[in-house]
Amino acid sequence: MTTHWHTLRWRVLVSVTILLSLSLTQVTEGFPFVFNTNRKVINWTVPEDNWEIHSVPRSITPHVELKKYPNRTNPDPGQSDEEFLARLRNLKRNDTMARMLWYDTTPDGLSYPPFVDKALKLFNLKQVAFEIENSVMSKVSCTACKAGAGLLQHYIRAGKTKGEIIKLIYEFCVNLNIQSPRVCEGVSTLFGSEVIYVLQRVNLGPDEICSFVIGDACGDVYNPYHEWEVIFPPVPKPPVAELSMPKEAAPFFKVLHISDTHYDPHYVEGSNANCNEPLCCRLSSGRPSNPNDAAGKWGDYRKCDTPKRTVDNMLEHIADTHKDIDYILWTGDLPPHDVWNQTKEENLEIIKETVRQMSEKFPGVPIFPALGNHESAPVNSFPPPYVNQVDISIAWLYDELDVQWRRWLPQSVSHTVRRGAFYSVLVRPGFRIISLNMNYCNNKNWWLLLNSTDPATELQWFIYELQSAEFSNEKVHVIGHIPPGHPDCLKVWSRNFYRIISRYESTITAQFYGHTHFDEFEMFYDPHDLSHPTSIAYIGPSVSPYYDLNPGYRIYYVDGDHDTTTRLVVDHESWIMNLKEANLYDYPIWYKLYTTRAAYNMKALRPVDWSNLIDEMADNQELFDLYYKNYWKNSPIRPVCDAECRKRMLCDCKSGRSHDRKHFCQDVEAKVDDGSSKSWKSWLYRGLTNSVSTVTHTYEAVSQILK
Repeated sequence: MTTHWHTLRWRVLVSVTILLSLSLTQVTEGFPFVFNTNRKVINWTVPEDNWEIHSVPRSITPHVELKKYPNRTNPDPGQSDEEFLARLRNLKRNDTMARMLWYDTTPDGLSYPPFVDKALKLFNLKQVAFEIENSVMSKVSCTACKAGAGLLQHYIRAGKTKGEIIKLIYEFCVNLNIQSPRVCEGVSTLFGSEVIYVLQRVNLGPDEICSFVIGDACGDVYNPYHEWEVIFPPVPKPPVAELSMPKEAAPFFKVLHISDTHYDPHYVEGSNANCNEPLCCRLSSGRPSNPNDAAGKWGDYRKCDTPKRTVDNMLEHIADTHKDIDYILWTGDLPPHDVWNQTKEENLEIIKETVRQMSEKFPGVPIFPALGNHESAPVNSFPPPYVNQVDISIAWLYDELDVQWRRWLPQSVSHTVRRGAFYSVLVRPGFRIISLNMNYCNNKNWWLLLNSTDPATELQWFIYELQSAEFSNEKVHVIGHIPPGHPDCLKVWSRNFYRIISRYESTITAQFYGHTHFDEFEMFYDPHDLSHPTSIAYIGPSVSPYYDLNPGYRIYYVDGDHDTTTRLVVDHESWIMNLKEANLYDYPIWYKLYTTRAAYNMKALRPVDWSNLIDEMADNQELFDLYYKNYWKNSPIRPVCDAECRKRMLCDCKSGRSHDRKHFCQDVEAKVDDGSSKSWKSWLYRGLTNSVSTVTHTYEAVSQILK
């Protein structure tokens, strides 16, 4: 994905440590890691966490009083009644059924030799940077990861101080022109301390660390420290009723979904949009070398975030165009991408400012927020609750979120927000929204290396909420930031989440995420029967154009309050602004790009309908091209998508479980493939053959030099 340059800290650390690893012959796969073991490793154990899920206050009173919109019409007046049917299913309520409580009783500044310069020319560092930025990993990144992790552990065990290691990283970053000096300084200081702290306390080798962080491209190394399973209550899964077609002219909720605003308070029109840093379009980016490099007034397709005027214009447009919004889903990533330059204070100010802005633009409209990975400083840093030292605890963020979110949420959620930035709210009778903190599945959250076992007990709490909802015949919508099937989500976490979705498929009727910046979706299937789809994850487009994208947002129509309501998404629309035309004519126009059912000729938006759409796109090039255009939000500079790109994108749609594409993608590949004998791995590693070959030659060259 094009949105993940925030992995810059990993890029710099990996790039630097690759070089250092060559000087010490610590290259993986054929070159053993040799550590100085004279220094005693810190014996660190995870403190006990005695948090009791069942004692947490719960939201059991309907939180939202809906307004009446007598003039509201169906989502798309141009559609026939048949195209806007609400699925019929009787839900027999038993309000007197007790909620379940259950307990888990299961026991359970060095110099480096001249040959490094020669080896540098053979290592494809740009390929590593590209793969990490786009979350598409190969053996090249795996090798870099192992070399980097091994060398950092070597320096730690050799007795190098934190300051010495950070200085070393900075010097290599600058000398090798990996980034500008100020970016190198910021990254080394912000991220170096955290990584060193974690690596001092883990009892894992490079193979285990990199398999954990990178996933299937780095092998499936068994790691007992990071193998765990959630516990389900002793309640059998109720029979799954077949979902019928929607009911005609049923009441609906109109729901706004905004994600990945990435508002940049330092955006300057006319500044350099083609700078040599990860985020441009600021005064600090310098003057443009030619008029074409100048940042546009309303934003830019290059690596630039959203100017305030664009955010203001979008919210004003939404408030004027969609006056009948019932509630808003707001799925995170508020600060900009200048992660080398951020502080806790600055990020908190952006959060406060955007919360004020949303409150002013949508007075009286309930808003349900979820936490993004950019809200923390440094980015992706979300220590679990047991990391409670004042200088590294995440309480500074969660406590403020509780204060800011309280204007929209009931007081009962305060405990879980302050613990882990997740919550559960009964929105209407029989309808609940659960917001998850997906940063506890983020493989760029280094704190999870200490212990990934259900951080903050979030998933076990999630099960408790779902079981309680099942007993009360409530339907649930799940919101979060990072999609659970995305490569940024840890495999073990995603695997457990997938099981939860399958178990409660009759309770969870929709999921909503952001993070990728694209307009897309993910499918979930029964792990024991891949022909049976269980759930759909809607991934909303970003407001930020970062990068090569038009700004966008979504409108969902959800089955509303009536006796046979299902709370399914009945239809949804994607709205965008053409950034090129806005800058050309100085007049931004927001328009509806497409309405889902009409665009893809779908009779309904049940999981089976989305699964069928994937199969149809595999057979129908024209239909896929339409999806591809919408995926890129009709960007005029979107790249061409060949057969391998098409397979990758369809696999993304089918893979609600991360790092498990081989399990899900063989059928769609067979349909797309042109008859050649390409395997499922071909699209993942296509274009990387030369890089793998280069690494092999590098090993040989280094080996000869060291002899």
